[in-house]
Amino acid sequence: MYLKVRIDMIGTGNNISRLRKLNSLSIKDIQEAMGFNTPQAIYKWIRGEAIPSVDNLVILSELFNTTIDEILVKTK
Repeated sequence: MYLKVRIDMIGTGNNISRLRKLNSLSIKDIQEAMGFNTPQAIYKWIRGEAIPSVDNLVILSELFNTTIDEILVKTK
């Protein structure tokens, strides 16, 4: 059986933005937790232009006190 599931990049970006605000975290807070020199990758995630790597999803799930499944939005 073949399942065709995709990650909704815009929905996932919206989730990252919502969870960031819910946890009172700034972009700078996430940037520092990730060890990034600039926040560009985070802005790309929020705009739905890119998806965080698995490693970064693990960090986000810890920062947001949630699961990776709660961050990612899937479509069929």
